[in-house]
Amino acid sequence: MTAKSLVLGQTLEFLSNPFHVPVEEATRVRPKGAILVDGGLIAAVDEADTLRALYPDAAVVDYGDALICAGFVDAHVHYPQTGIIASWGKRLIDWLNSYTFPEEMRFHDAAYAAEIARLYFDLTLSHGVTTMVSYCTIHPTSVDAFFAEAQRRGQRVVAGKTCMDRNAPEGLRDTAQSAYDDSKSLIGKWHGTDRISYAITPRFSPTSTPDQLRALGDLWAEHPDCLMQTHLSEQTDEIEWVKGLFPEARDYLDTYEAHGLLGEKGLYGHAIHLEDREKDRLKEVGAGLIHCPTSNTFIGSGLFDMAGLMAQGQRVGLATDTGGGSSFSMLRTMAAAYEVAHLRHNSLHAAHLMWLGTAGSAAALHMEHRIGNLKPGLEADLVVIDLGSTPEIAQRRDRAQDIWEAVFPTIMMGDDRAIQDVWINGKPALSAIAKPA
Repeated sequence: MTAKSLVLGQTLEFLSNPFHVPVEEATRVRPKGAILVDGGLIAAVDEADTLRALYPDAAVVDYGDALICAGFVDAHVHYPQTGIIASWGKRLIDWLNSYTFPEEMRFHDAAYAAEIARLYFDLTLSHGVTTMVSYCTIHPTSVDAFFAEAQRRGQRVVAGKTCMDRNAPEGLRDTAQSAYDDSKSLIGKWHGTDRISYAITPRFSPTSTPDQLRALGDLWAEHPDCLMQTHLSEQTDEIEWVKGLFPEARDYLDTYEAHGLLGEKGLYGHAIHLEDREKDRLKEVGAGLIHCPTSNTFIGSGLFDMAGLMAQGQRVGLATDTGGGSSFSMLRTMAAAYEVAHLRHNSLHAAHLMWLGTAGSAAALHMEHRIGNLKPGLEADLVVIDLGSTPEIAQRRDRAQDIWEAVFPTIMMGDDRAIQDVWINGKPALSAIAKPA
């Protein structure tokens, strides 16, 4: 290709948050749109005829009536759990002990970590995910494997060594000091290299002593440009466990706050059963709450209060939470978010769901100036969506009265067959490899 490429199709831009303003004001869909890609960046978004006239020498990649939007941003995943996705029949704590911890023990082996990292990135590419925030294991080798594979593919990613010094098998426990030292070393090695960012990663309060939480809080204070990721109020029995482990804490969130682990760049996965004080403090600091709907239903955790938290002005992202979540697909995750909201007597518009999986998650990561939308200057990570990928979806789309009625069946019924192509860092990635039949 020449240095500049014109990517043609139906383009979807977000002008604002559709939870806060009407959809027609928050979005712009161009039925015959174009994106000018120059190097790894979006240089312009406009009508196809306009950009064709302005850039006659640009290489044209025409996707017809496919929908083109920013690549999906998966804000909370566990890449080491790839092999145990869809494991049967456990609630959170039993699930960790039965499936997660035995699998994570294997990641001391650098070759195994690299093998799973390759598989994970292949699977997520097929589903249109261009950025993800991953927990690794306690082993620095697991972090190196993940970042090395992302670097090879040119992807923007966030990840961190998971830290645990209690309530985990011996082979998965570190210490307060080694958690600090390993994490600091990995920050120096990877953070800010190419498109890689580091997240300081205490798994959750039950698996970290107060000393370890404090050590990681101190590390975050030393590196405030890093994100911090953990879990919060996923299940009611987990909350009771936390109360027993931290009897002096006002609530679950306080176990982080008291140790320097509450802040604007904090990402708090699940956040289902929040108390009023917790909601107020999370809003006050501008933290990110990450909704994991397939995981919450699969493990029986509860129903995230999307409408209430959005009305409060919380910063919310969307995530598969693989492998506790039961799908690598952000389309399936959007569908689950719709279903969870319905169980709370709220209906999410297709624009809400697409925003959550792109611009909303990017904003939760404080990366809206880099990814998550079609805007000049942002990085050229794109997903091309076939809105008629199966006969049942196509027949419903053909009856649609507007673009959103055409998009919604793909959200609810679509899978990897709907992902026609994916661009990463300004280059087509999915069409460059053979998709399975």
